[in-house]
Amino acid sequence: MASRKNNEYDPNHPPLTTGEKAKFGWYVARMAKRGIAGEHVHQDDLEKKVDRLLDHARERAEKNARKNGK
Repeated sequence: MASRKNNEYDPNHPPLTTGEKAKFGWYVARMAKRGIAGEHVHQDDLEKKVDRLLDHARERAEKNARKNGK
């Protein structure tokens, strides 16, 4: 049974564009590779990139929600 797409905005899980999904996957893969290297490997740079990507997606979704809400 197919489920319906949820069109409501959720600030914890903003919708990502195709490019953002690709970048997100790339960053997560790089973090996993570094995780294999060891527990004490520095990953803050990749975590910041993921945070910035999600913040940008969140801002875009809020802007679209305000625009479509009027």
